[in-house]
Amino acid sequence: MSFTLAIVGRPNVGKSTLFNRLVGKKLALVDDQPGVTRDLREGEGRIADLRFTVLDSAGLEEATDDSLQGRMRRLTERAVEMADVCLFMIDARAGVLPADMVFAEILRKKNANVILAANKGEGKAADATILEAYSLGLGEPIRLSAEHGEGMGELMDVLRPIYEAHEERAAADAPDIDVEVGDDDEDAPRVPTKAKPLQIAVVGRPNAGKSTLINQIIGEERLLTGPEAGITRDAISVQQDWAGPDGVPVPMRIFDTAGMRRKAKVQEKLEKLSVSDGLRAVKFAEVVVVLLDVEIPFEQQDLRIADLAEREGRAVVIAVNKWDIEDEKQTKLKELRESFERLLPQLRGAPLVTVSAKTGKGVDKLQQAIMRAHEVWNRRVSTANLNRWLVGMLEQHPPPAPGGKRIKMRYMTQVKTRPPAFVVMTSHPDMMPESYKRYLVNGLRVDFDMPGTPIRLFLRDQGDKNPYKDKKSSQPSRLSKHLKKGGSDR
Repeated sequence: MSFTLAIVGRPNVGKSTLFNRLVGKKLALVDDQPGVTRDLREGEGRIADLRFTVLDSAGLEEATDDSLQGRMRRLTERAVEMADVCLFMIDARAGVLPADMVFAEILRKKNANVILAANKGEGKAADATILEAYSLGLGEPIRLSAEHGEGMGELMDVLRPIYEAHEERAAADAPDIDVEVGDDDEDAPRVPTKAKPLQIAVVGRPNAGKSTLINQIIGEERLLTGPEAGITRDAISVQQDWAGPDGVPVPMRIFDTAGMRRKAKVQEKLEKLSVSDGLRAVKFAEVVVVLLDVEIPFEQQDLRIADLAEREGRAVVIAVNKWDIEDEKQTKLKELRESFERLLPQLRGAPLVTVSAKTGKGVDKLQQAIMRAHEVWNRRVSTANLNRWLVGMLEQHPPPAPGGKRIKMRYMTQVKTRPPAFVVMTSHPDMMPESYKRYLVNGLRVDFDMPGTPIRLFLRDQGDKNPYKDKKSSQPSRLSKHLKKGGSDR
């Protein structure tokens, strides 16, 4: 999905009817009675070739207290802030009401992209309302009939530039991953630039201190923080230059993400959207910082997040926050390292850093760990070194012979980086046990100094490349030469 469209407006203006039309299914309950929709509903919208996420929201109410209507309004306002574009619907039959004027002003403040639509606009009776809608100050209104499908072409024309802009932005923000390399590749390792900064995602459970940590890193109170869990609702990025090891500034973009709870606890629709936003941030990152709470580290959700980052092929750094409140630091650190080795063997050797987002202690070590993880993620090994290493690994521990078939490993090369990926030419690759592949991967980590980074190892069947198989030797043997002379050994 390229962008998110939130449909908002007063109750009973036809928001759910339009939502159903855009997603092509009757997902939202529709009725003449106002206030049927109370929660946010998400679907995959489509108009011709445009694809986007569409949100159906509760009708905007004027209540601002803690009543049901007040809570529904706050939920809708939060959806407005999260959405890339809002479609503000009015009822063309009822005309522009005072409440529409109030909500138009709210939308102007909360979202830069607001499209005005006059629904139920079929027939001449709506002509006067269409002209009246200009008074809302939101530009030219689109005349719609969600029930009959009128005005979809005009809506598509307005959405297309937004769609294309988000496609370009996504392409620009996407990191270079699975980069093909060879021994003559002069561009590797890739160095962060202003156009392609080092992209970092800070992920973790709610209230782990992600926003506070990022504020410490950038040196200002840019992100909202507080004791309540779940303040951050969507992925927010900030850019900064870091001082590199040689003094050269390193451009970086860091993503603050919403806390990720266990799926069973993600009840609120808005939080479900926030979690998916955090997962997208992982895919747009090069280095993922998994932030743990020292009081409850390595819970199931922490492990899932770290495993997701590894499966996506991203460099991973484990950071343990709130270290300032820990009394038994040495004992706790030993426990953390043992738990890490036991629970996340696929990230063996990844850096584990203790920090205090509140005081800033350990943030410099975290920065060094991120830079180091990024460098390892870009690591390249020459083919000559790899094949010398492979000979040693085979001599130390030869591959098994399942079913009596001997597995011959002939040649190895690195084919990609970001993360490092290697190919081994071998016979019977489908018979190679996973345990032997892990032996090779662990050996690569240790011998070529690639701790923690995901390593991809592929086995390919080279077949029997013996050039003398099924051929008679063109050189006579020493024995045949001797017999032709009629001699004998004495």
